[in-house]
Amino acid sequence: MLHGYGPTILDGAWLTLGLALTSMALAIVLGLVGAACRLSPLKWLALLGESYATLVRGLPDLVLILLIFYGGQDLVNRVAPLFGHPGYIDINPFVAGVCTLGFIFGAYLSETFRGAFMAIPKGQGEAGLAHGMSGAKVFFRILVPQMIRLAIPGFTNNWLVLTKSTALISVIGLQDMMFKAKNAADATHEPFTFFLTVAGLYLVLTSLSLLTLRYLERHFSVGTRAALL
Repeated sequence: MLHGYGPTILDGAWLTLGLALTSMALAIVLGLVGAACRLSPLKWLALLGESYATLVRGLPDLVLILLIFYGGQDLVNRVAPLFGHPGYIDINPFVAGVCTLGFIFGAYLSETFRGAFMAIPKGQGEAGLAHGMSGAKVFFRILVPQMIRLAIPGFTNNWLVLTKSTALISVIGLQDMMFKAKNAADATHEPFTFFLTVAGLYLVLTSLSLLTLRYLERHFSVGTRAALL
């Protein structure tokens, strides 16, 4: 049915999963930094975080992917000679994809995390400080665990969108399952067969993700639900 291209597309599926997971890890870091900036009492930090979230969320993902990949590669090769690197630097498509998707979805997660932090009563952090806890301990031991519970629904939506957006990275040469499916479709002249296969693989990935994230949501909500009852 797949004319021997099945293993190739499965290899691409593993690459797609790795791209999604690595990109989300970077997006979480940037999202937390962005949320912290937007909630900062320092106006210039708040403005920086707000500008990041607004600009990135206002531009199409494909435009940003092409801009960051080609513009970033040009910038790297302009700066490299200043540090004594004479040769041309070709950025790996996987690295470029991770940086691009992480940068894009970091902006979306900054809004998710900001809303989750704002939903936590201020008195809880103040109580931690009153008991002699440092600001870092209050943040990681009191605020972050509650933020995770509140952010999971928004995080789930962003993860699903990011997973599907990995298909766009094929335009910069990453040999993910979309790239390999297109090559197989061109070779066999059966685009429907291979693109339908890729659609099924994406559906499996997103369905398993939903089950996992719903389990995590129930896990982090156990104590809260008991308290509400």
